Amino acid sequence: MNSEFFLALDEIEKDKGIPKVYMLEKINQALLAAVRKDNPAAAEGVRVEIDDKKRSIRIYIEKTVVEEVANPALELTLEQARAISPSAELGDVVKFDVETKKFGRIAAQAAKQVIIQGIREAERGMIYEEFTSKEHEILTGVVSRIDPRNGNVYIKLASSSEMTEAVLAAGERVRSEVINEGDRIKVYVVEVRRPTKGPQVMVSRTHPGLVKRLFELEVPEIYDGTVEIKSIAREAGTRTKIAVVSHDPAVDPIGACVGPKGTRVANIVDELKGEKIDIVAWSEDLEKFVAAALAPAEVYSATLLDDGKSCRVVVPDTQLSLAIGKEGKNARLAAKLTGCKIDIKPASQMMDRSRINIDLSQFDFSEDEGETNQ
Repeated sequence: MNSEFFLALDEIEKDKGIPKVYMLEKINQALLAAVRKDNPAAAEGVRVEIDDKKRSIRIYIEKTVVEEVANPALELTLEQARAISPSAELGDVVKFDVETKKFGRIAAQAAKQVIIQGIREAERGMIYEEFTSKEHEILTGVVSRIDPRNGNVYIKLASSSEMTEAVLAAGERVRSEVINEGDRIKVYVVEVRRPTKGPQVMVSRTHPGLVKRLFELEVPEIYDGTVEIKSIAREAGTRTKIAVVSHDPAVDPIGACVGPKGTRVANIVDELKGEKIDIVAWSEDLEKFVAAALAPAEVYSATLLDDGKSCRVVVPDTQLSLAIGKEGKNARLAAKLTGCKIDIKPASQMMDRSRINIDLSQFDFSEDEGETNQ
C-alpha cells in the first residue's frame, strides 16, 4: 500500500507540477491531525516519519518510562516498558506504532481534507506565480461569461500549463466594443491579486500598455530596441497618440511603425476595433515635440513659455479646429503625450496683435503728457 501511495504522489508531481516534498509535508500534517483526533490524550506524543527513499510511513506514539504513571496515554511504568524492551530504564522513550487502518471515520476524513486543501493551495500558488510573471504583458483569452449586473467580463486565460479565469472590469472595457461569450480577445494583464479564494487576474482593454505591447508584437524594430516608444496618450476606443524615436539614424521610426503599405499599424488598429492611431516623432526639443504631437494639424510655430511647462502654439486659421480636435481631444492627447500645457492660437489673432503693437509704436505721446502735466 505504501508503494502505491508514493506512486500516486509521483503522478501528482508529474501531472500537476506540485513538488512531492510539499505534498509529503501536507500529508505529514494530515496524519498527525488524524491520529491526534483519534487519540486526544496522547496528542503531544504523536509522531509521523515519512521516508521517500524507503517508501515507508511510520506513525507512532511516544511514551516515557516513569516511576508513577499520571497520564497513561503518554507514560508507562518501568515494568511495562521492560516487558517490551528488557533494557529499558527510567526516562527512556518507548514507541508504540499506530496502524492507519484503525483510524476512525472522522479522523480519516480530516486527513483527507488536509491533503485536498494542500493540493488546492499548491495549485493556487503555482497559478499566482505563473500569472504574476505575466503582469504588464498581453495574453489571449476566451470570454467565458459576462455579468449582466455590473458588466464585468470573465475570461479564461492560459499561460504555459496553467489556466485561470481573469476579470475584465466594466471600467477597463472599451465602451464601443461589443464582446460576446466565446470571443477570443487580447487583454493587458494589469495586476494579479491573491485573495483567500485564490489568485485573481485583473486585465484591461483600455490601458495604454496594451497599445505599447501590440506595437512590440507587430514592429520588430521596437521589439529589438532599435526604435523606442517614449510616451503614449490614449483615449480608449477613439484615438491614441504614440511618440517614437530611433536609435539608428538609418531607421525611420514612424515608417517602421507604419510598416510596408501601412500593414503593421493596420493590424493594431484592427485589434483595437478601429481606434485611430497617430504616430509622431519624439524630440528632446519640447517646442518641436509639441508641434509634432498636434498632428495631423499643421503648426506654424510653438513657443515654450517662461514656466517651462507651457507652450503657445500658432496654427493656420483653417487648421484650428483640427488642432483642437472634436471636444478638444487632439489637444488633450497632445498635452498628455508631451506633459506640456498647450495654448493654441489661430495665426490671424496673433497677426492682429502684432499690428496693434506696430501702430502704437508710431505715436509719440510726449507732448500730450507734457500738456497733461501742466
